[in-house]
Amino acid sequence: MAAIELKVPDIGGSAAVIEFLVKEGDTVAANQGLLTLESDKATMEVPASAGGVLTQWKVKLGDTLSEGDVIALLESAPIQTVGAPLAAPSAAAPVNVAAVQTVAAAPLQPAPVSAGDADHRCQLVVIGSGPGGYTAAFRAADLGMDVILVERYAELGGVCLNVGCIPSKALLHAANVIEEARHAADYGIAFGEAKIDLDKLRAHKEKTVGTLNKGIAGMAKQRKVRTLTGTAEFASANRLSVNTAQGVETVDFAQCIIAAGSQPVKLPAFPWDDPRVMDSTGALMLKDVPKRLLVVGGGIIGLEMACLYSALGSAVTVVEFMDQLMPGADPDLVKPLQALLKKRGVAIHTSCKVAKVTAGKKALSAEFEGASVPSGTDYDRVLVSVGRSPNGGKLKAENAGVQVSERGFIAVDKQMRTNVPHIFAIGDLVGQPMLAHKATHEAKVAAEVAAGHKREWVARVIPSVAYTDPEIAWVGLTETEAKAKGIAYELGKFPWAASGRAIGIGRTEGFTKLLFDPATHRVIGGGIVGAHAGDLIAEIALAIEMGCEAGDIGHTIHPHPTLSETVAMAAEVFDGSITDLYVPKKK
Repeated sequence: MAAIELKVPDIGGSAAVIEFLVKEGDTVAANQGLLTLESDKATMEVPASAGGVLTQWKVKLGDTLSEGDVIALLESAPIQTVGAPLAAPSAAAPVNVAAVQTVAAAPLQPAPVSAGDADHRCQLVVIGSGPGGYTAAFRAADLGMDVILVERYAELGGVCLNVGCIPSKALLHAANVIEEARHAADYGIAFGEAKIDLDKLRAHKEKTVGTLNKGIAGMAKQRKVRTLTGTAEFASANRLSVNTAQGVETVDFAQCIIAAGSQPVKLPAFPWDDPRVMDSTGALMLKDVPKRLLVVGGGIIGLEMACLYSALGSAVTVVEFMDQLMPGADPDLVKPLQALLKKRGVAIHTSCKVAKVTAGKKALSAEFEGASVPSGTDYDRVLVSVGRSPNGGKLKAENAGVQVSERGFIAVDKQMRTNVPHIFAIGDLVGQPMLAHKATHEAKVAAEVAAGHKREWVARVIPSVAYTDPEIAWVGLTETEAKAKGIAYELGKFPWAASGRAIGIGRTEGFTKLLFDPATHRVIGGGIVGAHAGDLIAEIALAIEMGCEAGDIGHTIHPHPTLSETVAMAAEVFDGSITDLYVPKKK
């Protein structure tokens, strides 16, 4: 193999070496960052002009370099990539990096892959086509990379689009319509009891999913992203083996982004060979409306399905092992939901454990333990929704040298790199929270770094939303977390009973609250419970990202009458300028 001199590109002057990003012996991809330079005006990353094994550094920390200086020697590798050119240097600025685990790059030296012996070759392969996977593939393609997207299912979109976020929201919308129709008589409009046509309801769900499937497939074609249907496993650090319907096909790659997601946890105390025992995927199939449904797990997914099946006519019982529903959310946010569910006939038992479920001919019989147990034991269906486990352990990642934890998580640094520098990981399998919108942002970071750009994970906060009825959403610091960690905060809370819009739509059970830093008056957290809370929480997330103070929100003119103005009114409650409530002045 030929030795290549890696040189400094045009950096507009001279700059000092402040950091090495790889070590001698590492395999690097074209456009992968090698070292960081710093001048009096900016910091910048110098990428490799070709792919191969870095055999020798020609510079040391503190050296001052300029255009044309040799920085390292590279032994060329068969696989080359052509990514985006080096981005213009940007002014250095402090970065607030979210809590991600940092891993050291291991000096992995994969065996070279001979040209022509693989079924497919690409600059970047992405494993998994969920929101994180297809976003990574599309962003990389937009930056000029040759991309292959591997998906184990027939349709693109992953769990979220096919059997998760999207179909559940389509069905929950139908459930909300049923509940609204039931209460329309309160203001003089009577529809009568809803008649459920399960075939049409399933068709509505499938049409929603299909529309998005076609959209993603079309965008992949427009971007010339090649797709491969099958289950991927690592054969080496630069090769995948994909088990397809036609047999095993190999993919040689220069860089890889793992976006393989997660799957529902299956507890051993349940007879999973009985089709009446469901996980979230099975619940969304909507095969029937059981007369009696037991929901094991009172988290977001369990409560969303409780709302759905209750609206369709099931007698629903929810059991939660912890002492409150939706652990992680503040109790005051959950309280209005819990009260409304009970009013609708949903039985709720916290501090309760399902010890065992036995399958009988006529019913599933459950045995309970805990402080509050259901009176009945027989159910027509049981939904188990106690969390999800990452798929990191299903890829034979050890063949590529990628470190995977016992639980299946893959540690990454702030650029989404694993311990193997040219292999990235994003989404559910890099850690909590397991949310699609987190994965999409991680995906863009990984794709842009793979294409040679200087990027890192900089999100301060990640919002959470439960699409229950009423919806619950929160972002940033919670009151529960603040109290547990001894973090000082002050609160502004606006009840929707004083909102003209909430009164007009008959949804006064909600409220909006904001948490503020007492010293700076900056927003550090917030929560909303009520109709469309998930659509409203983004303003609070933006306020935290922007470092907004109470006055910034309160002085921003919000349209009236809207639910969005409750955010501004919560800020006004905090700073004492509220006129839509009477709040006695503090003595």
